[in-house]
Amino acid sequence: MTASENGFSGTVGLFRLAMRRDRILLPAWISVFALTAAVSAQATADLYPTLGSRIAAGNTINSSAPLIAIYGRVYDTSSLGAVSMIKMGGFGGVCVALLSIILMTRHTRAEEDSGRMELLSATAVGRLAPLGSASAVIVFANLVLALLTALLLVAVGLPASGSLAFGLSWAGAGLAFGAIAAVCAQLSSSARTATALASVVLAACYALRAVGDSVFGSDHGPGWPSWISPIGWAQQVRPFAGDQWPVLLLSLCFSISIGAVALVLASRRDLGAGLFQTRSGPAGAAARLRSPMALAWRLQRGAFVGWLITFVLLGLMIGGIASSVGDFLNNPTAREFITKLGGEKGLVDAFLAIELSFGGILASAFGIQVVMRLAAEEREHRAEAVLATAVSRTRWALGHILIAAFGTAALLLAVGIAAGATSAIQSGEPNEVSRVALASLAQLPAAWVLTAITVAVLGIAPRLIVLGWVMFSGFILLAELGPLLNLPQWVLDVSPFAHVPRLPGVAATPTPFALLTAAAFAICAVGLASLNRRDIT
Repeated sequence: MTASENGFSGTVGLFRLAMRRDRILLPAWISVFALTAAVSAQATADLYPTLGSRIAAGNTINSSAPLIAIYGRVYDTSSLGAVSMIKMGGFGGVCVALLSIILMTRHTRAEEDSGRMELLSATAVGRLAPLGSASAVIVFANLVLALLTALLLVAVGLPASGSLAFGLSWAGAGLAFGAIAAVCAQLSSSARTATALASVVLAACYALRAVGDSVFGSDHGPGWPSWISPIGWAQQVRPFAGDQWPVLLLSLCFSISIGAVALVLASRRDLGAGLFQTRSGPAGAAARLRSPMALAWRLQRGAFVGWLITFVLLGLMIGGIASSVGDFLNNPTAREFITKLGGEKGLVDAFLAIELSFGGILASAFGIQVVMRLAAEEREHRAEAVLATAVSRTRWALGHILIAAFGTAALLLAVGIAAGATSAIQSGEPNEVSRVALASLAQLPAAWVLTAITVAVLGIAPRLIVLGWVMFSGFILLAELGPLLNLPQWVLDVSPFAHVPRLPGVAATPTPFALLTAAAFAICAVGLASLNRRDIT
């Protein structure tokens, strides 16, 4: 059989190339997920040191339909592992699924969009090799994540069997949505559309799981909607609460079946095309699109709407839980722990401070994503067409940077208003809306610093633009691990978010906000100056 007749010819070489390209991104994200799971387990052991406190916390979750919809049900309230991993099981599974979606589109459809796959296809590379190598990356990444997570959970004192079941439940969700992303990559004609389509499927699956657990479920098990959701399958493995190993077969069989469908579709479409063709746009642009700022907004508006919806839902969740935080923290150790982490005035303020701080870090991801899109425009040669007109590099870049800056502000305002409104309804205090919204906006200067650093990397060394995500991962680790590991203050101060007062609940001066904002402007100015001096790739 010749190379041209073997559709998988060159798969091993493409796999090695993909692993080299992901040598920074993949270890960073795997480490973040695994360490966050371990920290969550250790933190829960500190929060609920006695059997009675763990049972009370589990019963609090199981008695609240909103909490069941958000996290799922605790099937063994006496188990430390079941209580500590309830949050990571649902949200963690979604994050692992997103990682698999990104990896699949990055090594399949995005390679076709950039034209690199056309060059590779001119060599001894079969038409199914890109999909085969991307699938191998997904399998490898999820298995490594599963094993590392299991080892760390065992290291913090959880049972080995449940730890392995939890790690494999994450891997099952990752494999399932990697296969779904593979199909979406064949249907759509661009990486952005493929990622958006797979993300919509992920959101629908999470909603099915939420409805199945909260509306149709009981103490004995979930309702039927959960059983048609890969996220539901991951949670029904029930780590530390019986370890239902056969459920893993659902994820495995689904992944293999959907992956086979993706292979069939890949063998029947043209390189660079999708099975669903996009319509050509108008020959001339509307007047409202004839500026760099308008073009940047046109490119980013779809992603921004998705982020905005996510942050509104996040705010509703935070506000809904805030009023009942006292029911969870029913022992002195837990109250001391949460107050130490989040603030100095009341448990509710401390909880809001922690969650809004984490929301600020998440909002900075939007700014990074926008700058990454700016880098992609340059890398894929679309920037040349814009810069060939009477548009300077500064105007071209500022369009995206302003979208990143104001978009991040809008996301933080949305999560603050949603959380404040929910908290106000439950507490009967209307001023909660403005108070919580301002506390959320307090994270904005720190988020701008992270965006500015990414702009600086783009201007100085565009090939290292992935450092934006590396820094993002590092700041998450500092936020999660720093207070628990009692790291030195100079280490914590590396993160710009460490310099933001823990609002609401404490007095704040304008000094840290002014300094962070000035730092963001200065770093961004360095990036723009460097962009103007270097060659366009």
